Amino acid sequence: MDLCAKETDQELEKQAELKAKIAQDDWRLHFHLMPETGWMNDPNGLCQFNGVYHFYHQYVPLNPEGKAAPHWGHKTSTNLVDFKEEAIFLSPEHSYDRNGVYSGSAIVKDDRIHFFYTGNVKKEGDHDYTFSGREQHTVHVISDGYSIEKQEVVIPHEAYPAGFTDHIRDPKVFEKEGHYYLILGARTRESEGKILIYQSEDLSQWRYRGIFFGDDYSLGYMWECPDFFQLDGQDILLFSPQGVDPQAYAFNNLYQSGYLLGEVDWENLKFKPTSEFIELDWGFDFYAPQTFLDQKGRRLLWGWMGLGDTSPEYSNPTVSRGWQHAATLPRELRFNGQRLLQQPLPEQQKLRGRHLSWNVELKDTFAAPELAGEVYELQVELTQQREKLQIRLRQDTTLSYDGQTFSLSHGPSGYGRKKRSIQLPELRQIHVFMDTSSIEVFLNDGEYTFTSRLYPQKEQNQIVFSGAGNLAIQLWPFST
Repeated sequence: MDLCAKETDQELEKQAELKAKIAQDDWRLHFHLMPETGWMNDPNGLCQFNGVYHFYHQYVPLNPEGKAAPHWGHKTSTNLVDFKEEAIFLSPEHSYDRNGVYSGSAIVKDDRIHFFYTGNVKKEGDHDYTFSGREQHTVHVISDGYSIEKQEVVIPHEAYPAGFTDHIRDPKVFEKEGHYYLILGARTRESEGKILIYQSEDLSQWRYRGIFFGDDYSLGYMWECPDFFQLDGQDILLFSPQGVDPQAYAFNNLYQSGYLLGEVDWENLKFKPTSEFIELDWGFDFYAPQTFLDQKGRRLLWGWMGLGDTSPEYSNPTVSRGWQHAATLPRELRFNGQRLLQQPLPEQQKLRGRHLSWNVELKDTFAAPELAGEVYELQVELTQQREKLQIRLRQDTTLSYDGQTFSLSHGPSGYGRKKRSIQLPELRQIHVFMDTSSIEVFLNDGEYTFTSRLYPQKEQNQIVFSGAGNLAIQLWPFST
């Protein structure tokens, strides 16, 4: 059944009017996924099934601040560039999810997609909804990707282990040697983050197997959106911790997203880290990433190009225009033996317009009439190591490198976003994807990434280089 049909005629009329208004917004993105109206956050249920890529996401159609029970929005593609807006897939309409269809994942079995999500319930009364008053159920859905064949609670809230708050959510399911595993992010009553693990043979009956990770590891008070996978023989655990204190250039956002390298003891189902926690993105707007394997065998990642609770530090002016947030570009993950590399997909090259290039011996400042734009791909190869380089983009966004530190900075167009930096002993390559109101920066073939929203005034589109050194510059304006 088409869940959109369950909305009232008045709601549908209001949404249609809002959609027409928002479509004219100059800050609407051209090649990123975003809500038609209202609010978007976490990517959910990512998968490829029968050749079709399915992107589900947290969605509040009529409230750009997200202050209502979220649905699962749905977009599909066959090429990861051109997407179709589908009907809302899941809505908060049951006793076990009446206050929100929260985040979850997907796995394909027996020519069907099996989804798992958190059904959120808030009880009436005087509650803080952390230590009391909330229920979060793990719900199983069987589907062809468009319609629902079966929907059931497989782990009710009351069956979760003792010692935890009411915050246990975001199931990620994976298969290993014929067994199915489900991990959940959790917060203990002592406000420590943990990841729980369950096991199943049929995706319906789940047995609790203990704490997959976090027994003797401290990093914030809550771990959201856990994700486990193996890449090039390496066990990798992703999660998004909340409550981590800033440390110089690290953990500068309110909430973080990152990963640990490690090894799994499959007999006891324990993840044993072999690295420190490594942040996935160093910009302002990146959270709740989820990965999946596509039918080419690639490990792909999408992130939420946003972050909750950023006010009053920074904001998004599109709220007053009826919408907020977007998704990052899909990225392929690779492992270089020490860290994950995040790289844009070759499919994105379909967006390229005419190719412009310059080989520059930079001594002071370089600009050219055609070196400009609002929507483009920019690639800079540094053919000679230098101490100082600065690239000015759009109204007041700057990428800078001083030989030791790389920084992304915004002026007023950042709406409170100011500066994020990393220590970087060598800079070889800068790869930029600029959209009307976003920037994604990939450094050194994806060793580091910076993702940010920005809201510049129009007609301030010159790209200006300053510093010293030899540069190979390539620009592809995108068709808009």
